[in-house]
Amino acid sequence: MPDRPGAPARAWQRMLSGRRLDLLDPSPLDIEISDIAHGLARVARWNGQTHGAHAFSVAQHSLVVETILRSIEPEFEPRWHLAALLHDAPEYVIGDMISPFKRQIGDSYRVVEHRLQVAIHLRFGLPPALPAAIKKAIKRADQIAAYHEATRLAGFGMAEAVKFFGRPTGVTAGELALEPQAALLVQNAFLARFAEIEAAVD
Repeated sequence: MPDRPGAPARAWQRMLSGRRLDLLDPSPLDIEISDIAHGLARVARWNGQTHGAHAFSVAQHSLVVETILRSIEPEFEPRWHLAALLHDAPEYVIGDMISPFKRQIGDSYRVVEHRLQVAIHLRFGLPPALPAAIKKAIKRADQIAAYHEATRLAGFGMAEAVKFFGRPTGVTAGELALEPQAALLVQNAFLARFAEIEAAVD
């Protein structure tokens, strides 16, 4: 619905939880895991250009990345598993843009994304900025996931995927849940894994 003529531009989105999340100045108090899970389960990776009866969602990707992190860094504390699960959480309100488009937009997207990520981290007891080693490990897990998604779902050849995402090591595609699933199933799986990690952190 467009803003009324002359009214200040609306910068918030109403969430299904009833929260109104200000996209430009997000408060941790307005962030709910139910909204994150619902939104991410309905945002398609790869702009929806994947094989399967369902879109491969950001929520399913996040579960895959968290699985990979546990495999390649078995000594990490549960809170870093949570950081991996939430690594793309801002996309529950701003969507998933493919990297080439992000580069064209420039800093404006990244500023909004960063503010949301900080608010999400604060809401769930994570540091606003992750330690460099943790951030690097999650990025590696993300790239491994991207390689397998690209070659199994998005039509990339292996050489092309290596060029963009690097050669994956430590985890094979057969160990990962890469079959696109219905949104509600993924939403529930995301919430269940969040609850497991939260209990381990406590």
